[in-house]
Amino acid sequence: MALPANTVTTYSAVGNREDLSDMIYRIDPTDTPFMSGVEKEKATAVNHEWQTQSLAPQSTANAQLEGDDPGANPTMVTARLGNLCQISYKVAQVSGTQQAVDHAGRDNELAYQEMLKGLELKRDIESILLTNQAKVAGNTTTPRRTASVLSWIVSNTSKGTAGGAADPSVADGTAIRTDGTQIAFTEARLKSVLSSIWTKGGKPGIIFTGPFNKQVFSTFTGRSTAIEEAKSKKIVASVDAYESDFGKLKVVASRFQRDRDVLVLEMEKWAVAYLNGRNMTSIPLAKTGDSDRCQILAEYALVARNEKASGGVFDNTTT
Repeated sequence: MALPANTVTTYSAVGNREDLSDMIYRIDPTDTPFMSGVEKEKATAVNHEWQTQSLAPQSTANAQLEGDDPGANPTMVTARLGNLCQISYKVAQVSGTQQAVDHAGRDNELAYQEMLKGLELKRDIESILLTNQAKVAGNTTTPRRTASVLSWIVSNTSKGTAGGAADPSVADGTAIRTDGTQIAFTEARLKSVLSSIWTKGGKPGIIFTGPFNKQVFSTFTGRSTAIEEAKSKKIVASVDAYESDFGKLKVVASRFQRDRDVLVLEMEKWAVAYLNGRNMTSIPLAKTGDSDRCQILAEYALVARNEKASGGVFDNTTT
């Protein structure tokens, strides 16, 4: 069957209107479980400080004389800790012409770019808080850096035994972890960390893993048992909770942490402190030509309220 002569088709026609959907589809992940799960504090100085308190060790020798005239026991002084506020930002810039033309999927190009940059900044901060970074005081040529989670966790860890593996030398944010030779993530290693945390008084409620070790976790015996739902013909084998000897913990796959780390956290003992008026704020920038700019900025410090309430299984294999 042949096309009749002189038939106008879409192949030769001029002036057909475009068919562009008014939707924009995005798949890049924006979930930030650590940032979203910890409390927010207000910082009023670049060096945000807090105190921790320890009790005197328990004594089995505490037997006293009848009628004794007691003296005061030694005082356990508080420890003063601090972290530095780090500045992170993204800048959106759109030409005057792009602002003026009609857009598909958004009404205002600058507002749309501002929203995207805010999501990108949130992902950056989540990655920074979960990376292996010590605090840096900074100067006029070096930016300040806030100490990350990995630079605080010292007391309750399981790590490799080769390749120089070592916890930070002090639990004050001034040192980083030394990564060692990677070994398998096992339930026995996790149990040792949970036992250590409990012994020191911690009550962790969440476990963060990367994608590979989230799947390893699904093989542990302490997890919820895989279920086959006959009616829906579906097998449920994912793990979202772990019943340990010391309580039930939620298990969360974290996209923006290092896959080699498994973090066991008491979330109430962590916070992010934002400097006054600088919590994901949008700042219009001066026009320097035919374009509009805005800066999305955060100035923040990680607060480790007491690292003994948390721990980690480190140097895990990732393949």
